[in-house]
Amino acid sequence: MSQQSAPSANIRFCSTDIGGLWSIYQQESINICFLTFFVHHVKDEEITMIAKESLKQTESRLLRMKQFFEEERYPIPDAFSVNSDVQLDAPPLFHDPFVLSYVYMMNRLSMINYGFIAANVSRLDVFEFFKECIQTSSDMYGKALKLMMEKGVYDRPPKMNYPAHNEYVQKNNFLDGIFGENRRLNAVELTEIFFNIERNYFSIIIMLGFAQVIKDKKLRDFIIRGKNISEKQIEVFNKLLMEEDLLGMVTVSMEVTDSTTSPFSEKLVMMLIHTLNSVDITLISHALSLSMRTDLFAHYTKFAAEVMQYAKDTFDIVVERQWLEQPPLVTDRRQLIYSNQ
Repeated sequence: MSQQSAPSANIRFCSTDIGGLWSIYQQESINICFLTFFVHHVKDEEITMIAKESLKQTESRLLRMKQFFEEERYPIPDAFSVNSDVQLDAPPLFHDPFVLSYVYMMNRLSMINYGFIAANVSRLDVFEFFKECIQTSSDMYGKALKLMMEKGVYDRPPKMNYPAHNEYVQKNNFLDGIFGENRRLNAVELTEIFFNIERNYFSIIIMLGFAQVIKDKKLRDFIIRGKNISEKQIEVFNKLLMEEDLLGMVTVSMEVTDSTTSPFSEKLVMMLIHTLNSVDITLISHALSLSMRTDLFAHYTKFAAEVMQYAKDTFDIVVERQWLEQPPLVTDRRQLIYSNQ
């Protein structure tokens, strides 16, 4: 039987299958830790229901990925666990609305991430798994969005008037923004600005919570640095909105409690930051590719460089403290060849 028609069980994982499953296993194990703590403390009944459903969904994914690894006799990643990385009896660090924001944002980012991975995997059973993940994340995102709207904690994107007819670019200054008169933002650019502001507000809240409870001064200062990076991005993007006679976005409410006891291990905190850095670089680059004004291009280029430096410094910290589990490597053929001499 040819490889194309053979059952997936008879086909070894390719590098894309291994890379996708391994990286998502790490991310979902982080997600389980945070959701378990949130479910343990959240009081609002509606938010409790959606947090429990999200936790159940994440646990199911982790179990299926374990089965993939076991069937292939592939080492299961160490990743993270509630027993090792979460202190359930610690006071809540965030108020209930943030739990809803967490479910919303993580599933929004998951829809993007799973789409990238599904487009690269080669085994059909792995593809079907990620296709289902896209669907379940989309469903959960929709539920979180609906509940946020009902509770009045969702910041809607800016509205704009409908054009009277279709138009084509005529002027050679359509790209201008740094020199000369700025043209108005288009809908695509406005979308990316909104998403970047929203994502950075989420980062500020979570970084503020971490900085409040982390005892290690080096880590606390590093987290505050990350928070400042997000604040600078919001300041720039809100200024752009105000220049368009659009209201700048502000957080609905402060979602961090006054607790100074950390419910999460330093390793878990830093690895979540490491993961969010990766996502941020991807999405800033995506926004840059869609921007047609030179000032936006300059802003995104500067922000990407700043986040990449922060990501590199995050990497150095987690490696120095031996917190970063090594992704699977290809076989070192040279080492095998010369080891026999």
